[in-house]
Amino acid sequence: MESQPVPAMAPETVPLEARSPFEMRVQLGEGVPETDVRTALKTGDMGFLHSYTTGSAVDGPGIRLVVWTTACMFRCQYCHNPDTWTLRNGIPVTLDRAIEEVRKYAPGLKIMHGGFTLSGAEPLMQHPFAVRLLAAVREMGVHTAIETNGCFGNRLSDEELRSIDLVILDMKAFTPELHRLVTGMDNEEVLVFARRLSELKRPMWLRYVLVPGLTDIPEEMGALAEFCASLGIVERAEILPFHQLGRYKWQRLGIEYPLGATEPPSNDQVAQAVAIFRDAGLDAS
Repeated sequence: MESQPVPAMAPETVPLEARSPFEMRVQLGEGVPETDVRTALKTGDMGFLHSYTTGSAVDGPGIRLVVWTTACMFRCQYCHNPDTWTLRNGIPVTLDRAIEEVRKYAPGLKIMHGGFTLSGAEPLMQHPFAVRLLAAVREMGVHTAIETNGCFGNRLSDEELRSIDLVILDMKAFTPELHRLVTGMDNEEVLVFARRLSELKRPMWLRYVLVPGLTDIPEEMGALAEFCASLGIVERAEILPFHQLGRYKWQRLGIEYPLGATEPPSNDQVAQAVAIFRDAGLDAS
């Protein structure tokens, strides 16, 4: 799959809606002065966004509008959007503009029993912007969800967590060893965040990427499934088959891709993984 980077242009003229979720976008925020970047990250008056995707049926209940942020602390081996790792690859978008873009879709989202999902990269790397945008969308009467790796979950206050309708937690692994292998970082804060969601009784969906030869370890999946089942808040567990759709981005960005020879899991492998999560009592698919 090929896609050309979005050509350089003024931020206000860059289309927020991407041609596809796999469109590569780079250096769109390079012209923003460093002082403005620091202010934006502190106040949330501006965010750096990769794109908007409309009509999603896989990022929360119903039909969703999804906003993809830039900046992430993980370096997942299977990441299909490495162009979102860097903050300044994103489009600098004022909070007001982001809110008004969502407002255009709000009536339809409510009619279709859908909502708004803030995803990434890692949206909590832009915590003030994320919180303010989600709050504004909720005031429209639209269901809100945040998709996060959970590493910076401690940036959200209890009040802020209670104001988000759904947390989609991307759990890369359960044991610290495998998590470091997959992402380059430990997962202690991720597990702390999951337990906190449980204590606050906040609805959660689990996502787990199944990568042959990397994350398809029955004991690992069983331990993760048992942990998530013990939380008592996981409404759904999604086992996402690894794919190669983002491989070209690693190549175009000059980053060595560690999974170039890895094939997607077979239907039987996916079914076996789903069975492990179901055996723990989770609604898995």
